[in-house]
Amino acid sequence: PRLSPSTHRQSLGLHPVLPLLLLGFVSSVACDAFAFTEEPSDRAGRADGYCSRILRAQGSRKESNNEFVLRVEGDPENYQPGSTYRVTLAVSSPSYFRGFTLIALKEGTEGEKEEDYAGQFQIIDEEETQFMTNCPPAVTESTPRRRTNIQVFWTAPPKSLFGYATDRPLLECCACGTAKYRVTFYGNWSEKIHPKDYPRRANHWSAIIGASHSKNYVVWEYGGLASEGVKQVAELGSPVKMEEEIRQKGDEVLTVIKMKAQWPAWQPLNVRAAPSAEFSVDRTRHLMSFLTMLGPSPDWNVGLSAEDLCTKECGWVQRVVQDMIPWDAGTDSGVSYESPNKPTVPQDKIRPLTSLDHPQSPFYDPEGGAITLVARVIIERIARKGEQCNIVPDNVDDIVADIAQEEKDEDDTPETCIYSNWSPWSACSSATCEKGKRMRQRMLKAQLDLSVPCPHTQDFEPCMGPGCSDEDSSTCMMSEWITWSPCSMSCGMGTRSRERYVKQFPDDGSVCTLPTEETENCAVNEECSPSSCLVTEWGEWDLCSATCGLGMKRRERLVKTPPADGSICGAEVLEVEKCMMPECHTIPCMLTLWSDWSDCSVTCGKGLRTRQRTLKSPVELGECSEELEQVEKCMLPECPVHCVMSEWTEWSECNKSCGKGHTIRTRMVVMEPQFGGDSCAETIQRKKCKIRKCSRGQGISDEKKWRRDQREKRRSKQGNAEGTTDHPGCKMKPWSSWTECTKMCGGGIQERLMTVKQRFRTAQLSSCKDRKEIRACNVHPC
Repeated sequence: PRLSPSTHRQSLGLHPVLPLLLLGFVSSVACDAFAFTEEPSDRAGRADGYCSRILRAQGSRKESNNEFVLRVEGDPENYQPGSTYRVTLAVSSPSYFRGFTLIALKEGTEGEKEEDYAGQFQIIDEEETQFMTNCPPAVTESTPRRRTNIQVFWTAPPKSLFGYATDRPLLECCACGTAKYRVTFYGNWSEKIHPKDYPRRANHWSAIIGASHSKNYVVWEYGGLASEGVKQVAELGSPVKMEEEIRQKGDEVLTVIKMKAQWPAWQPLNVRAAPSAEFSVDRTRHLMSFLTMLGPSPDWNVGLSAEDLCTKECGWVQRVVQDMIPWDAGTDSGVSYESPNKPTVPQDKIRPLTSLDHPQSPFYDPEGGAITLVARVIIERIARKGEQCNIVPDNVDDIVADIAQEEKDEDDTPETCIYSNWSPWSACSSATCEKGKRMRQRMLKAQLDLSVPCPHTQDFEPCMGPGCSDEDSSTCMMSEWITWSPCSMSCGMGTRSRERYVKQFPDDGSVCTLPTEETENCAVNEECSPSSCLVTEWGEWDLCSATCGLGMKRRERLVKTPPADGSICGAEVLEVEKCMMPECHTIPCMLTLWSDWSDCSVTCGKGLRTRQRTLKSPVELGECSEELEQVEKCMLPECPVHCVMSEWTEWSECNKSCGKGHTIRTRMVVMEPQFGGDSCAETIQRKKCKIRKCSRGQGISDEKKWRRDQREKRRSKQGNAEGTTDHPGCKMKPWSSWTECTKMCGGGIQERLMTVKQRFRTAQLSSCKDRKEIRACNVHPC
């Protein structure tokens, strides 16, 4: 029998919104007091719902004893999202169990849908446990046999995967005043951590867009459909439509959250600071949402949905750290980073990506493991304003965070560090009422004691554009000015205007008095005679050509209409002027000494060797321009060249016609050895041969005959070479000289001719004709 719910349900630590139940069903129990018969397993049958057969089956079994213990390691009251726990199912001897099933469900769900299951099991011992074939989230026995305990790991789901469905109960916020937060985004999507199909070119995080808002406004949520703005962020990385949607929500939104894009996606923190933004929350607008695109991708994003910063104790959360995996917006059906555009029709619901989505997915894992996290977001409270109504502070950090950081009166720079004076503060990085930074620099002239570290050479502080105050809570937070409208006149004097809007009203409820519109006179084409040409207004000034010190900037305008009288347009269309940026200061590189040269990359001949040095301390901003590695050529003794031989010739005929003789074969030297290479082997080989046994006296006579024949052949050749050779029926001319060898080395050929001098009447054509001889020459290797 399987245990009923009352005997086997045990809570994993409860998340405030989504409690979980860990269900254990045990079969074939045996002990002294009870004896149960085993029932045949029907697990092979296909479930008629998502694991629902297993859950229904346990309800019909009879109640058993409570000797079984289902325990989560550490007995936590609350689990940590993304943390892994050891789960043990045990029974004290002499009881035992043969089969079991473990399932983790969200409380209040029936297990009919995939979303009902929470977290992920991991097998510890494959001989003991396995995943159930027709219910993948469940763990069951590998083989039915007696056992008294089993163990598996269970990983709690990341908090960002808990669905945040529209029907999620959101508590009313009872906090007083307002709180200000800083959100910082740390991308961890890199080729080293996510190597499969990682896009080496154009990988980036898009501009981040979000808001602090009320529970009446859903920016995005799992299980919901992406708005047009969410779709544009998800597919194109464009925040424009999304920002428009947020601003249209009026009083439902308190702060629009914007952060710059990151190109490339992964950057060391000492090269470029992680993007961050500040936002405020109040009692009615205490939720925070944002999203950013993983680019390139079909429609993959990360972000937070309706993160509640209000506590049950009527206070404000001090710090939130959230690790993230990518999610699918449901608007494009691509399966890999650079899949072609393939709209999903009809649109799917927003859902988290999993490691089993598609074999071509860069996150695919045939074992179904968790996707490696791609980002982390940290939300920190930096200030509280107005009267706080919670009596007891959340913790000591809350008190500290609310105290403004005092300026240091004393200079804590060690006496052993000699600096130049600080440069003037740079212009604020934000020209609007968005929070920005400004910087000043100094140069480390000398470090008298290398064992004492010298403080940073750059200093940063928050700032906002002109007319924006971060201190006065009654100040209106205004947007940047929108571009000037065209001049009202195309020739002569006219007017133009520009607008801005209120981003945040004063905390004290007062009315904004700052102007939202500006008007000024403009003059375009002052001369309106037939000889003048009409031009457009001047465009905006380009950025200064220098990042520090003196640079140049330019602006342009276009000719709209040339002079009516056909003359040349004399209007200037380009203006250039100087621009001054903060004073340039060289950031000194604290470097180690060069290492010794490495061994040559080869053991003989030409190669390379390297040496390195490293930065002693990190540079706060920018990269050190000094080289950290040097490469030079190295030369070792020439590599040995071994002797190369040709193939053996065929064995020659035996030098005797009978009795014992010998035969030989030869080969040539193709490449002589050099630089100590292996020497050449033999070029001639001899072996004995015996054709037939000679009879008495025959061997001598045959030997004489063979020698006589050889002498005749030599004599015949000599005679042919020296004089005229006659053939039956004709008289021949002497042999011509040998021709030049066809090759200088490596084996060529020569030839010579003998032509007919006189043909007699009795001559037959076959016996009286020109003759040609060919021989080898220059056979030595090249």
